[in-house]
Amino acid sequence: MAQASSIEWTNSTWNPVIGCTKVSSGCANCYAEQMAKRLAAMARAAQERGEEPGRAANYLNVIDDRGHWNGNLFLDDSALADPLHWKQPRTIFVNSMSDLFHEDVPLGFVRRVFDVMNRCPQHVFQVLTKRPHVAARLSGHLTWTANIWMGATVENATVTHRVQSLRSTGAVIKFLSVEPLLGPIPRLPIAGIDWVIVGGESGPGARPIDAAWVRRIRDRCTAAGVPFFFKQWGGTNKKRAGRILDGRTWDEMPDTSAHGGSLYARVAEA
Repeated sequence: MAQASSIEWTNSTWNPVIGCTKVSSGCANCYAEQMAKRLAAMARAAQERGEEPGRAANYLNVIDDRGHWNGNLFLDDSALADPLHWKQPRTIFVNSMSDLFHEDVPLGFVRRVFDVMNRCPQHVFQVLTKRPHVAARLSGHLTWTANIWMGATVENATVTHRVQSLRSTGAVIKFLSVEPLLGPIPRLPIAGIDWVIVGGESGPGARPIDAAWVRRIRDRCTAAGVPFFFKQWGGTNKKRAGRILDGRTWDEMPDTSAHGGSLYARVAEA
């Protein structure tokens, strides 16, 4: 089943892979790990009641007794065909609970995920990774239809090298998720990038964000004509902090008119 999402830049999630390992400072307060812990607990409780936990039981494979990632991945064959049954166009965040380009995901499985995306031109698929070097290495083995948007997370200036790896993929639309923004990135590389999302960290233990960091990226994008999307200020109360920057919301999206135009219209309506 599709999972509706409250993430501001998408409207559904699809998780043929779950589980992950942490690779950089942006992973410290991983929201997916926290959600996986809750789902594993729900599955365990359902089993104790003699009930069928459904796909939540998959999370028992990837969470340890302390509620952290245990280093395993779970490839969910049963979830692969889900988008084929979703007839109404939607924007879909791929593997919100993992990383499709994790080193332990076999190329064969990545190709099966891509095959489904290739067969669903009615949808926009947003793939986000902290391992764009893997995406670049596998890129030639994959079919990059225009409805597959490829993104890389860049949480601070120490990982801006990920942008060059992202540029090396065959994706038509390439984007950056600068979230959680953990420090200033004075020279964020945006040449060849079609979209930039910025947001602060939210939830318990959220690290602070400085408005000057956000404005610098916003101004850099505006000067270069790159669509800018400000997702949130974050903090321990995300809703109260809101997402207003300098008196307005920034909901700019990629202009895909050069690639048929319909993708932009669908995402704008989401």
